[in-house]
Amino acid sequence: MAGSAVAEAITPLYSAETIARRVETLAHDIAAGAGPDLLIVAVLKGSFIFAADLIRALHQQGLRPEIDFMFLGSYGMGTTGGAVKVLRDVEAELAGRDVVIVDDILDSGRTLHFAKDLLTTRGARSVKSCVLLDKDVAREVAVAADFIGFKCPPQFVVGYGMDLGNRYRELPFIGVVEG
Repeated sequence: MAGSAVAEAITPLYSAETIARRVETLAHDIAAGAGPDLLIVAVLKGSFIFAADLIRALHQQGLRPEIDFMFLGSYGMGTTGGAVKVLRDVEAELAGRDVVIVDDILDSGRTLHFAKDLLTTRGARSVKSCVLLDKDVAREVAVAADFIGFKCPPQFVVGYGMDLGNRYRELPFIGVVEG
């Protein structure tokens, strides 16, 4: 049977309702300082559900942001720890624009630092970041998010777009993988 695997135990950390309320608050906070030509850049793959909900919430705040995507990957030292590479780049014009990078989780800091530097060097007027989770771990790179959904314990989490081997992205909540 394709896709059959032993299911991991997942303990809910943040419910769908809690996430929805926090996304509305984040949209309000972003809208309070947004310029007229806001560009949202979602970092794939993990942020896709968060980004979709966030841009709908920004719409409810009266904003009409443009959205684009970038797909970043780390290579060179196993699945993490290597150099960050652009696998799919943004297509939108960045010069003179206010940009908010949307990512699922801030942990080592390497991906967010890379993305902020890249978009800044391309002429964005401002580059801010919004992360769903700020993991309580030591950063490899000194970077902080401008907007944070939740603090996250130093555990492996899935759901709401985040995965374990491309599984569990569909979960409407964020949970800790046990075991």
